[in-house]
Amino acid sequence: MFRYEKRGEKLISRAAFLRRIGHSLFVIVILIGLSLLTGMIGYRTLEGLSWTDSFLNASMILGGMGPVDPMKTEAGKIFSGTYALYSGLAFLVLAGLLFGPVAHRLLHSFHYDDQDEDTKS
Repeated sequence: MFRYEKRGEKLISRAAFLRRIGHSLFVIVILIGLSLLTGMIGYRTLEGLSWTDSFLNASMILGGMGPVDPMKTEAGKIFSGTYALYSGLAFLVLAGLLFGPVAHRLLHSFHYDDQDEDTKS
Protein backbone atom coordinates (compact mmCIF):
# COMPACT_ATOMS: atom_id res chain seq x y z
CA MET A 1 0.00 0.00 0.00
CA PHE A 2 2.67 2.49 1.03
CA ARG A 3 6.25 2.45 -0.12
CA TYR A 4 8.55 3.55 2.64
CA GLU A 5 12.15 4.57 2.08
CA LYS A 6 14.71 1.86 2.66
CA ARG A 7 17.50 1.82 5.21
CA GLY A 8 20.14 3.54 3.08
CA GLU A 9 17.83 6.05 1.39
CA LYS A 10 17.48 9.66 2.43
CA LEU A 11 14.43 10.92 4.27
CA ILE A 12 11.68 12.04 1.96
CA SER A 13 10.89 15.74 1.81
CA ARG A 14 8.43 17.31 4.19
CA ALA A 15 5.97 17.82 1.32
CA ALA A 16 6.18 14.14 0.35
CA PHE A 17 5.73 13.15 3.99
CA LEU A 18 2.63 15.34 4.26
CA ARG A 19 1.27 13.74 1.07
CA ARG A 20 1.88 10.33 2.67
CA ILE A 21 -0.03 11.43 5.78
CA GLY A 22 -2.82 12.82 3.59
CA HIS A 23 -3.04 9.52 1.73
CA SER A 24 -3.23 7.67 5.05
CA LEU A 25 -6.00 9.98 6.26
CA PHE A 26 -7.91 9.46 3.01
CA VAL A 27 -7.71 5.67 3.40
CA ILE A 28 -8.77 5.97 7.06
CA VAL A 29 -11.82 8.09 6.19
CA ILE A 30 -12.86 5.61 3.49
CA LEU A 31 -12.49 2.65 5.86
CA ILE A 32 -14.43 4.41 8.63
CA GLY A 33 -17.19 5.29 6.17
CA LEU A 34 -17.45 1.72 4.89
CA SER A 35 -17.42 0.35 8.44
CA LEU A 36 -20.11 2.79 9.52
CA LEU A 37 -22.24 1.99 6.47
CA THR A 38 -21.91 -1.74 7.14
CA GLY A 39 -23.06 -1.25 10.74
CA MET A 40 -25.95 0.95 9.72
CA ILE A 41 -27.19 -1.53 7.14
CA GLY A 42 -26.87 -4.38 9.64
CA TYR A 43 -28.84 -2.61 12.35
CA ARG A 44 -31.42 -1.40 9.85
CA THR A 45 -32.07 -4.82 8.31
CA LEU A 46 -31.61 -7.11 11.32
CA GLU A 47 -33.13 -4.99 14.08
CA GLY A 48 -35.46 -2.75 12.09
CA LEU A 49 -33.97 0.42 13.59
CA SER A 50 -34.41 3.77 11.87
CA TRP A 51 -31.46 5.11 9.89
CA THR A 52 -30.75 7.60 12.65
CA ASP A 53 -30.77 4.94 15.37
CA SER A 54 -28.72 2.65 13.13
CA PHE A 55 -26.15 5.41 12.69
CA LEU A 56 -26.09 6.04 16.44
CA ASN A 57 -25.57 2.37 17.32
CA ALA A 58 -22.97 1.79 14.61
CA SER A 59 -20.98 4.89 15.49
CA MET A 60 -21.08 4.15 19.22
CA ILE A 61 -19.81 0.61 18.71
CA LEU A 62 -17.24 1.71 16.14
CA GLY A 63 -16.05 4.35 18.61
CA GLY A 64 -15.73 1.77 21.38
CA MET A 65 -18.60 3.01 23.55
CA GLY A 66 -21.05 0.13 23.11
CA PRO A 67 -24.58 -0.10 21.72
CA VAL A 68 -27.31 2.35 22.69
CA ASP A 69 -30.41 0.30 21.88
CA PRO A 70 -30.87 -3.21 23.28
CA MET A 71 -30.95 -5.89 20.61
CA LYS A 72 -34.25 -7.77 20.40
CA THR A 73 -33.56 -10.47 17.82
CA GLU A 74 -31.04 -13.30 17.84
CA ALA A 75 -29.66 -12.15 14.49
CA GLY A 76 -29.30 -8.60 15.82
CA LYS A 77 -27.41 -9.82 18.88
CA ILE A 78 -25.04 -11.92 16.80
CA PHE A 79 -24.49 -9.03 14.39
CA SER A 80 -23.89 -6.60 17.24
CA GLY A 81 -21.29 -8.87 18.83
CA THR A 82 -19.55 -9.56 15.54
CA TYR A 83 -19.58 -5.86 14.64
CA ALA A 84 -18.09 -5.00 18.04
CA LEU A 85 -15.27 -7.52 17.51
CA TYR A 86 -14.67 -6.13 14.03
CA SER A 87 -14.65 -2.59 15.41
CA GLY A 88 -11.92 -3.43 17.91
CA LEU A 89 -9.76 -4.86 15.14
CA ALA A 90 -10.56 -1.94 12.83
CA PHE A 91 -9.43 0.49 15.54
CA LEU A 92 -6.01 -1.17 15.68
CA VAL A 93 -5.65 -1.20 11.89
CA LEU A 94 -6.70 2.45 11.58
CA ALA A 95 -4.31 3.49 14.36
CA GLY A 96 -1.52 1.68 12.51
CA LEU A 97 -2.39 3.47 9.29
CA LEU A 98 -2.31 6.81 11.08
CA PHE A 99 0.80 6.38 13.20
CA GLY A 100 2.79 4.12 10.87
CA PRO A 101 4.16 6.87 8.62
CA VAL A 102 5.01 9.07 11.62
CA ALA A 103 6.77 6.25 13.47
CA HIS A 104 8.63 5.21 10.32
CA ARG A 105 9.87 8.74 9.67
CA LEU A 106 10.97 9.17 13.26
CA LEU A 107 12.83 5.85 13.38
CA HIS A 108 14.29 6.36 9.91
CA SER A 109 15.60 9.79 10.91
CA PHE A 110 17.31 8.28 13.97
CA HIS A 111 18.90 5.59 11.83
CA TYR A 112 19.85 8.04 9.09
CA ASP A 113 21.57 10.30 11.65
CA ASP A 114 23.53 7.30 12.97
CA GLN A 115 24.54 6.37 9.45
CA ASP A 116 25.82 9.92 8.80
CA GLU A 117 27.98 9.78 11.93
CA ASP A 118 29.38 6.37 10.90
CA THR A 119 30.54 7.71 7.53
CA LYS A 120 32.20 10.77 9.11
CA SER A 121 34.44 8.69 11.41
